[in-house]
Amino acid sequence: MNILAALRREETKLQKHADKVRQQLNAVRAARKILGREGASSGKRIGRKRRKMSAAARAKIGKATKARWAKFRAAKAKGKH
Repeated sequence: MNILAALRREETKLQKHADKVRQQLNAVRAARKILGREGASSGKRIGRKRRKMSAAARAKIGKATKARWAKFRAAKAKGKH
């Protein structure tokens, strides 16, 4: 039994495993960067800002939606749909 040869084989095996883990780590980092989460740890948001809708605008949209559904239900009750 040659101890040095066994150690070399073990070193080669561990080096291959380390390379595979490095590739996986790089893939995960690339995915985070693509998804815009690279700055998440610093609290910064990368990407577009979300638009904020006023309460009045939300109420107006809600009222219009209810009116559309009421019109649809009325037409359905008359047998048009």
